Amino acid sequence: MKSIKVAPSILSADFSKLGEEIVAIDKAGADWIHIDVMDGIFVPNITFGAPVIKCIREKTKLPFDVHLMITSPERYIEDFVKAGADIIVVHAESTVHLHRVIQQVKSYGVKVGVSLNPATSPEVLKYVIDELDLVLVMSVNPGFGGQSFIESSVEKVKAIREMNKDIEIEVDGGITDKTIVKCKEAGANVFVAGSYVFKGEYKERISNLKKEG
Repeated sequence: MKSIKVAPSILSADFSKLGEEIVAIDKAGADWIHIDVMDGIFVPNITFGAPVIKCIREKTKLPFDVHLMITSPERYIEDFVKAGADIIVVHAESTVHLHRVIQQVKSYGVKVGVSLNPATSPEVLKYVIDELDLVLVMSVNPGFGGQSFIESSVEKVKAIREMNKDIEIEVDGGITDKTIVKCKEAGANVFVAGSYVFKGEYKERISNLKKEG
């Protein structure tokens, strides 16, 4: 079993002091920084783009896990790599040519992941999963923080783990010290936590996740 990683989502951070928030979660024991990029088209919300990521890159040496919730992500891969992304995750539903986009990301020497919305079957990964470093299972509908965990996500994690025993499986949405247990048992090892971490004492909350996970 791969080691547990906690990736706080800065979607739930205080944007007025984003740099300070990143330093704080780094010191609190975060493993990755999860960055949700939204375009207002693929999801009903807009967050930020590559310039913001470039500005905060100097605040930490932790890996930037950049989750592109945008339509046709192939248009912006190079921008996010140059901004400092270490991992780029694209949605299977966001592009017509998924394999091509995966190869595009890999050509820049960064890690690549594919994310699945709650209604998307793991079967879409069948012909690309061996090309990936990571699969991200959305356990809420993407677009907003603070939503409740969708229980059927656990079975999806199990199915993906059966498809590939070695890949990193990340779960995003409604992760707490309670929901992390069933996700880990199903085979996940990377956990995105926004509201749970940022609405409490950071070190305590991250420690709780690692302990329960």
